Amino acid sequence: MDIKTLQVFLSVSDTLSFSRSSEQLHMSVSAVSRSVQRLEEELGRLLLERDNRRVRLTPAGRDFRSYAQRAVEDWLRTRRQLTDGAQLSGEVSLYCSVTATYSILSPILESFRSSHPGVEILLHTGDPADGIEKLLVGQYDVAVTGRPAQLNPRLAFLPLQESAMVFCMPAADCAVRRQVLEGDSSAREFDWGSLPFIVPERGVTRDMLDLWFESCAIKPRIYAQVAGHEAIVAMVGLGLGVGIAPELVIRAGGMAERVSQIPVWESLPALSIGLCAPRKTLMDPLVKSFWDVAASTFARTV
Repeated sequence: MDIKTLQVFLSVSDTLSFSRSSEQLHMSVSAVSRSVQRLEEELGRLLLERDNRRVRLTPAGRDFRSYAQRAVEDWLRTRRQLTDGAQLSGEVSLYCSVTATYSILSPILESFRSSHPGVEILLHTGDPADGIEKLLVGQYDVAVTGRPAQLNPRLAFLPLQESAMVFCMPAADCAVRRQVLEGDSSAREFDWGSLPFIVPERGVTRDMLDLWFESCAIKPRIYAQVAGHEAIVAMVGLGLGVGIAPELVIRAGGMAERVSQIPVWESLPALSIGLCAPRKTLMDPLVKSFWDVAASTFARTV
């Protein structure tokens, strides 16, 4: 039994899905299953009940989950104690979107490398909507993400930037642009329900948009649900529909000339973008150092 095995079990106990855990951990489904099976054989107890419809924790699994969480936390605490007073070395795993790698991370990494040359950053890019879930299952130490309206109490959030949320349409003449310009989008009675919307699959900004639809009594016509704001802006730029994206993504993603902002009667709230990490992970001196450097770096830019 090792820390990695415990982390695999904790992932499955959170997702209750071997396939979802395999995606989050970048392991095959069979490898995740074998890891849990070897753990059950070592303990001599069934931890998870599986059938064709669902996975669920057994009573022994629930008890062992508590132990596994404590063991991982103890390992992080011991690691911190052993490295106190010594030059930091090791790895910090980080998850963020492509846009965030240069708009948010670039100044942080420049400062962090100069002050902690012995620490390696393991960077993985993807849809920021997945960041919080990946943190909760222990796949990464830190994620760059938008702050949800309700932050899980197991997580800490460090705000770094705010970005306005923009409704956008194609900049080039096309059927979608003409449809938007036929009316007054800044008027309360504008017919939003007739427009083809390209929306986020999930995440903070999808929640924002769904609340906006509800508050404006709009039944949206969903053309596509896609992962990542970069993909939304690209599809809007191709004339496939209208969508929303943080202004930061539009400016930094190289698509600003392909889309136009749509004035609206009721704007979406600004998106707070920052670092997110499990509170227990911040006990690790490597992660805490990265967190502190990020805070001081953006404090200097304000």
